[in-house]
Amino acid sequence: MKPTNVDEYAASLTGWQAEAIASLRQIIRAGVPKATEAYKWAQPVYESNGPMIFIKAHRSHMNLGFWRGAEMTDPKGLLEGDGDRMRHVKLTSLADINKTAITAFVKQAVRLNAEKGDPTKRK
Repeated sequence: MKPTNVDEYAASLTGWQAEAIASLRQIIRAGVPKATEAYKWAQPVYESNGPMIFIKAHRSHMNLGFWRGAEMTDPKGLLEGDGDRMRHVKLTSLADINKTAITAFVKQAVRLNAEKGDPTKRK
């Protein structure tokens, strides 16, 4: 059965990915408690003035993505991707979860959406 909400999506994961999504959800909620958490585009999505963060599990890794990732400061070089807007952190184990860096990305995502509005609405 396909998930219909974030809790079902999280429950469908096994092994390290189940632990990782629990940790990521906690980090995001702590960093931006007023953001909404929704299941959109077959993945958990966090919104504040439009979508800003997503979590996507793949067979052997997970992506923690940011709609405005290309605009973010990334001193540790964790963000991957080459599109004009989005970037993601690729996680292959629990050890890849850098709470300090992810918290900084979450705060940047909130600030950028507050300053620039919904990233899905191009001007």
